[in-house]
Amino acid sequence: MARDGQTISDFATAAGPPLARAAARDLAVSQVREVANAGFGAPDLAKFWFGEGDQPTPAFIREAAAQALAEGRTFYTHNRGAADLREALGDYLQGLHGRAFHPDGVSITSGGVSALMIAMQAVLDPGDHVVAVTPVWPNLVEIPRILSARLTRVGLRVDDGVWRLDLHELLSAITPGTRLVLLNSPNNPTGWVLPPEDRAPLLDHCRRLGVWLLTDDVYERLDFTSPGAPGSFLTLGDPDDRLISANSFSKGWRMTGWRLGWLVAPPSLEPEIGKLLEFNTSCPPDFLQAGGVAALRGAGPYIDDLRHELAARRDRLWTGLAAIPGIEAARPDGGMYVLFRVVGETRSVALAKRLIAEAGLGLAPGAAFGSESEGWLRWCFATEEAAMDKGLSRLARWMQRGG
Repeated sequence: MARDGQTISDFATAAGPPLARAAARDLAVSQVREVANAGFGAPDLAKFWFGEGDQPTPAFIREAAAQALAEGRTFYTHNRGAADLREALGDYLQGLHGRAFHPDGVSITSGGVSALMIAMQAVLDPGDHVVAVTPVWPNLVEIPRILSARLTRVGLRVDDGVWRLDLHELLSAITPGTRLVLLNSPNNPTGWVLPPEDRAPLLDHCRRLGVWLLTDDVYERLDFTSPGAPGSFLTLGDPDDRLISANSFSKGWRMTGWRLGWLVAPPSLEPEIGKLLEFNTSCPPDFLQAGGVAALRGAGPYIDDLRHELAARRDRLWTGLAAIPGIEAARPDGGMYVLFRVVGETRSVALAKRLIAEAGLGLAPGAAFGSESEGWLRWCFATEEAAMDKGLSRLARWMQRGG
């Protein structure tokens, strides 16, 4: 009620313009987008900044979705995904991880980022403590901030040309007061892969303390160290573990624009996941889920070919970068990115913008992924070899001119 002669409109004016809550206003703006926006419209720009390849989704997946659309599959499905897709996903996961996954234990989401958001909405309260291995895709660490949680970063470091994790440092950061641990392996942007010998100690530590472990497994099929059996915690975990796996069709099947992902969570969590899916997105489009079924049924030969292709391009790019004087490149063990730095350069956003203007080269700044990768640049190698070679030639000429 207005007092001292003031009206309600007076209070509205005094309060200033209408604003979002502080947690939303404080979210970091994507520095990858900042750099990309600076380069959009530039002629003949060699672009390697986004996390997607330059080839479309395979025809057998597109055709399955097109047929479903032609058949009129445009209605709502179950909140947690169409029955045929969840069944196909259960079969796929069982073949990959060597244990049974019931269709009722998996949920289909509108992309990997939605899977991460749903999972964290299910387990985090405001003020909860979250530990994340960084640098990492910024969405992973901004979601806890959206939910008003507190974040501790445990940084990877470069040692002898390879990004590594100090497991003792990570375990020390996870205390009885920790609610959730976030882990992305293979990692975006570094290509780091959690060593197999570190998985059981981390899971056991979380078990002892009753801490949730949420793994972002979107690159699990692009692990160049163990192509036959991806190093997933799902292989080690029990159904009652506080273990959640978030995944996506985006990277392993070239389906970035489809926005189709999934969650594997303890059975006790699935009712709440269903409710949260209803309140966030209801369900993904049915005809797109038909494409997901085709992707899973044809996963074996297609993904094997893609992984071999990307491993060869990783080697081509890493070797090419290492051959340029003044460049330091870290060799990735998985994913689709090489991180490198120009000796003497410490501000990656400014450097990325200079490379657009001076070299015709579009790269992602390392600062976008955390302070641990500031000064570095991320190059996505999921591209045709000719395009990659063109980019390397431009970088080499720029370096020869003195940068």
